[in-house]
Amino acid sequence: MERQNYRMTIKDLPAEERPYEKLEKYGASVLSNAELLAIIIKTGTKTETSVELSQRILKENSDGQGLAFLNDISLEELKSIKGIGRVKAIQLKAVIELGKRIISFRNDNKICIKTPSDVSRYIMEEMRYLKQEHFRIIMLNIKNRVLKQVEVTIGTLNSSIVHPRDVFSEPIRSKCASIIMVHNHPSGDPTPSRDDIDLTNRMVEAGKILGIEVLDHIIIGDGRYVSFKEKGII
Repeated sequence: MERQNYRMTIKDLPAEERPYEKLEKYGASVLSNAELLAIIIKTGTKTETSVELSQRILKENSDGQGLAFLNDISLEELKSIKGIGRVKAIQLKAVIELGKRIISFRNDNKICIKTPSDVSRYIMEEMRYLKQEHFRIIMLNIKNRVLKQVEVTIGTLNSSIVHPRDVFSEPIRSKCASIIMVHNHPSGDPTPSRDDIDLTNRMVEAGKILGIEVLDHIIIGDGRYVSFKEKGII
């Protein structure tokens, strides 16, 4: 049967296929990416339900990344997708920003870092999609509880650009016991470079002089990490 000339909605789907009903009955975790997206955009086009529209958007734009592409795509690029438009594009960008803020919102002083995997859980989702290298330090107290996280530099790292005074100035003021250095590789590959190793060695030596131990240097990739402590570099 030929579809009528109206904008299709989730209500056009059989009840058992409607994302709203599925979420209400089974919980959000059972929904596919397309179904979650369909709930946000609400309506489809004249020829697609919102679920079909969401499936097409993911297929044509995600390049195998799933929903991750929404983190990088601009508002103008979203608006140019057939079936999205201004309001839906704004809604999507708002939801993505809310997700990022929820991830970053936490009571740091309740977090205890005992292993490199603890660092990964603490900061992976915040750093894995960054498009530039961000070098940060996590400051810890004597019980290895997080005091705060500090952004030191943004850009390509090497030992001549990142100076010990930039790394240790805040830890000295805060009188923290130790730090963990963290930076990301935008390529997604966390393999250390020669500059990464040289920088680490320089900061470890500076920490010894200042009495602030550098416990580890973690490189964040896309869902993977490398710990200098585990690799025996520190």
